[in-house]
Amino acid sequence: MILFPAIDLKDGQCVRLKLGDMRQATVYNADPVAQARVFEAQGFKWLHLVDLNGAFAGKPINGGAVEAILTGTKLPIQLGGGIRSLQQVEIWLSKGVSRVILGTAALRDPGLVREACRIFQGRIVVGIDARAGRVAVQGWSETSDLSAEDLALRFSDVGVSAIIFTDIDRDGVLEGLNIDATLDLARKVPIPVIASGGLASMTDVHRLLQPDCRILEGVVSGRAIYDGRIDSALALKLFGQV
Repeated sequence: MILFPAIDLKDGQCVRLKLGDMRQATVYNADPVAQARVFEAQGFKWLHLVDLNGAFAGKPINGGAVEAILTGTKLPIQLGGGIRSLQQVEIWLSKGVSRVILGTAALRDPGLVREACRIFQGRIVVGIDARAGRVAVQGWSETSDLSAEDLALRFSDVGVSAIIFTDIDRDGVLEGLNIDATLDLARKVPIPVIASGGLASMTDVHRLLQPDCRILEGVVSGRAIYDGRIDSALALKLFGQV
């Protein structure tokens, strides 16, 4: 089980949103590189980066901050937000990003996901963000009629390395992960699933250690780590990452 600390970038700063609302942003660190180094020093093995401005704009906006993190730490990074073309995928991978997350593009341009998986094997992640079970895109500002399961099944045989499933209704409000929905998705697709949205306490961490959660690749956490609601050192030990 991998515990992915999240660095969400808005206007060059490290923030957390409530329910994906850009107007409800809490700045946790004005220096994302410093925050990345804190996570590295704490023993995390991965970083989860999202360009929030880019997700809304449809193109990378916080590229400078991402590049600074790439050069400022040695941790592997998975990056999402505003990546909508094969050229952008290639650029980020060439700059040192380990895995690129395609979200809006997965819904609107599934051919891009297939082609990216073919060219960059093992380095493409699909981000599926759902509101009431339906896929939301464009920085969560638009909700489609497609279910999370149906979108995931479209890519079951193309070589996607993982699916990050986020329950938007749980994101940033510390109400706990939607374990039932996450496990239901993981059981129905042959792709490793990463839980996201709502991890609130060590209770969630211990829930993820139960046998039925062994099919999950990991979990993304933001606010609970920043606020100290989970003991990062203990969580990493429990997950076998130290």
